[in-house]
Amino acid sequence: MKKGRRATSRTPARQAGLAPARGTAGYEGLVGEIGALFEQARRTSARAVNALMTATYWEIGRRIVEYEQGGKARAKYGEGLLQRLASDLTARFGRGFSYPNLNKFRQFYLAFPREEILSTPSIESPPPALEAPSEASTLATVAAGFPLPWSAYVRLLSVKNENARCFYETEGRRAGWSVRQLDRQIQSQFYERTALSRNKAAMLKRGARPQREDAVTPEEEVKDPYVLEFLGLRDEYSETDLEEALIRHLETFLLELGGDFCFVGRQRRLHIGDEWYRVDLVFYHRRLHCLVLIDLKLGRFTHADAGQMHTYLNYAAEHWTRADENPPVGLILCAQRDEALARYALGNLPNKVMAAEYRTVLPDEKLLAADLQKTRRMLERRGLTEGWKP
Repeated sequence: MKKGRRATSRTPARQAGLAPARGTAGYEGLVGEIGALFEQARRTSARAVNALMTATYWEIGRRIVEYEQGGKARAKYGEGLLQRLASDLTARFGRGFSYPNLNKFRQFYLAFPREEILSTPSIESPPPALEAPSEASTLATVAAGFPLPWSAYVRLLSVKNENARCFYETEGRRAGWSVRQLDRQIQSQFYERTALSRNKAAMLKRGARPQREDAVTPEEEVKDPYVLEFLGLRDEYSETDLEEALIRHLETFLLELGGDFCFVGRQRRLHIGDEWYRVDLVFYHRRLHCLVLIDLKLGRFTHADAGQMHTYLNYAAEHWTRADENPPVGLILCAQRDEALARYALGNLPNKVMAAEYRTVLPDEKLLAADLQKTRRMLERRGLTEGWKP
C-alpha cells in the first residue's frame, strides 16, 4: 500500500520525468534551459521581422515597377520618381527610404518576380462581392515565398548571372545557409565549381556543411542593421564596456576643449554597397568649418585602420558635407594597454596648407594619447572592464 500511495502522490510532471533535479546541477540546468529558450525566442523574433521586412520591400518594389510601367510618360522619369519618393517617404517615416534603398527594392522585385506569388488567390483581384485582402494577409503570403533573410537577398542581388543567383537561393533555402555561409559560397564561386565538378552530389553535400565562422549569434540577428532600420530603432551599442566608457569620455573631453567642437552623433552608421560601418564619434568644428570623424581602436594601429578611415572620409565628403564646408578630417585613436596613439587622416585634403591649419587647430596628438591612456587606467581600476582581456 505504501508503494501504491507513493506512486499516486507523484505529480504529473514527476510521472513524466519532467521534475527538476535538486542541487546545483538542477539549478544550472534551469538557467541553461531559460537561456536557450530566450535565445531561441530572439532568433524567432528576428526571423519573423525579417520575413515581414522582406515581403514589405518586395511589395514596395512591385508597386514602384507597376507605377513606372503604368504609362509611357511615367517610364521616362524613373530616376526622378525614386528621388521624389525618397524625399517624401523619408520626411514621413524617417530612415530606410533613401534613394539607394528604394532602388534596391525595385531591383529586388525585378530579380525575384515570383509569378507563383502574383497568381496566389489572396493577391489576385477578388470578385466584386468579396472584400479585398488586407495588407497583412498579402504580406504574409509574400513572406512565405521568401524564407531567407533580407540581408541574404541583398547579397544575392550582387550576383549578376541569373542562373547562379537562382542556384545560390535554392541551395541557401535547401541547406539552411546563414548569410555568412551564403556570402562565403558566392565568394568561393561555389556555383561555377559545382557546374564543373563530375560529382555534383558530393559538391552539394560538402557545400551544405557550415563552418565555424558561418554561425550568427542571436544578438547579431536581433541587431542586424537592416532589422534595426526597418523597425526605426537606433543602433547605438558597443562590443565592450571599455569601448563604451572610452567613447563617452572622448565625447566629454573634446567638448571641454572649447566652443569649437560641436557634437553631431555617436556610432554614426554608413551604408556602403552591401556593408554597414560605424564611426564612433562625429563632431563639427566651427573654426575649421568641417566634420571631424573619430574612430577608436582597442588594438594596435594598422594600415587597415587608415584605409578604413579614408573610406569614411570619402563617404562623409560626398553624403554628409555641405557645399560651403571644408573636407572632413579623421582622427584614429588607439587605446592599447602599452601604447596609446593618435593619428590624423589628412590625405584627402586638397592642399598642404589646409592640412597644416588642421593640425594647428585640432587637439595635440600627444595630449589626446596621454588622456586616453590615463582614462583607460582609471576605468580599469574602477572595474568597468571586469572580465575583459586585452
